[in-house]
Amino acid sequence: MTVQNHVFDVPYYQPIADECALFETAFNKGLPLLLKGPTGCGKTRFVEHMAAKLGRPIYTVACHDDLSAADLIGRYLLKGGVTEWVDGPLTRAVREGAICYLDEVIEARKDVAVVLHPLTDNRRRLIIERTGEELQAPPNFMLVASYNPGYQNVLKQMKPSTRQRFLSTTFDFPDAETEIQVVAKESGLDTERSKSLVRLAGHIRGLSSLDLEEGVSTRLLIYAASLIAGGMPVEKALQYSVVEPLSDEPDVQVALRDLIAVVYG
Repeated sequence: MTVQNHVFDVPYYQPIADECALFETAFNKGLPLLLKGPTGCGKTRFVEHMAAKLGRPIYTVACHDDLSAADLIGRYLLKGGVTEWVDGPLTRAVREGAICYLDEVIEARKDVAVVLHPLTDNRRRLIIERTGEELQAPPNFMLVASYNPGYQNVLKQMKPSTRQRFLSTTFDFPDAETEIQVVAKESGLDTERSKSLVRLAGHIRGLSSLDLEEGVSTRLLIYAASLIAGGMPVEKALQYSVVEPLSDEPDVQVALRDLIAVVYG
């Protein structure tokens, strides 16, 4: 559920606008930040990049339907016949002055929002009811959350009372030139062949007729480029990294393969 990173080698990230300045200012002012945007557009890499740049450890939590407030705060566990309190990732982040990143926060159970509210206003406190503790977040603690607004149904909406506690910015896929740079840098594929992959992605994202839940992500393009750079034929690389991940429907897969054939001539 969590990843703790104490290694501050800065992961590669290509800024799109002023999101790096926003993150740094939010960190310095003790303000929480909400990132909105489609899957695979770089939200997680951005947070990892900024955490390393600021020299702060990061706890990443992949939120899901069963994630509860106790999973974030902690619980009593039986160890060697003795019951001990074990901090969850959010509590550890507050104690250490780390960054806690809640990926797809809207997927978590509703009681999570109740826990976050005191941390996302001027109180900056984490209340642990089970132990009676009330932790004051240090200046170098930061809460970052993300979700994909276009992917949620009517039952998965963030309440205004929660959303308005965060600064917020919207991510999208980068422009073509930037995406080419990212794909080439991350995969080791040459610029010319990376350009063809990005051109293909542009066509797929523009085709509403395919009825895809989401367009091809930059992440999938990097996967495809990595396979090609490793010597795999383009057709097979795109089958494994684009066609199969995007859809299980035979008709849609045929349409995607036809589009690949057109783009690659």
